[in-house]
Amino acid sequence: MNFLPGHVYHVYNQGNNRDRIFFEKEDYFLFLKKMRKAFRSDCSLLAWCLMPNHFHWLLIINDDYNIDYHTTERTKKLNPLNKKIASLLSSYTQSINRKYGRSGSLFRKRTKAKSLNEQRFLHDNYLANCFFYIHQNPHKAGLVERIEHWEFSSFPDYCEIRNGNLCNINLALKLLELPKTVEGFYELSYKTIPEDSYKNIF
Repeated sequence: MNFLPGHVYHVYNQGNNRDRIFFEKEDYFLFLKKMRKAFRSDCSLLAWCLMPNHFHWLLIINDDYNIDYHTTERTKKLNPLNKKIASLLSSYTQSINRKYGRSGSLFRKRTKAKSLNEQRFLHDNYLANCFFYIHQNPHKAGLVERIEHWEFSSFPDYCEIRNGNLCNINLALKLLELPKTVEGFYELSYKTIPEDSYKNIF
């Protein structure tokens, strides 16, 4: 992952062999707490969803993001957000291993990040499709009957069902040109994403 200032990224990872990464409700809350700490200074979350065996983040890197953080002559340029994400997943894995008496890695080795600023994604509505896909994910997976019934995503915050502040909602509404009314946003969120767009989500 090579995060660049001002760029938007779809970041995701899943459990090894697609195994669960969240086992109880408290595990989701622990992960969210670690997310808040990791993303505090380098980026803004636009959308997120935690699924039983994977997660999705849509984030935009701050304009003042410093890629050369802690660079020395003997080391390559460090990308501080990479380090924070790796630390988040490592810390969470250690907590889960202690809690459930397990060992070894919990996540797939490589967390993937797709830049939505690439030329090939600028004209196919990828940003909006990715945003809505992230929120639709629990419903499409059959976990809930309605998108708003899934507690562990940013959708309830956008619909003002919950007063969460993990996402920069105003920035997302402006960047994605989303409806400013809850009713308009809710209606648009339930529209089907074209099947040929799914190949670009990952």
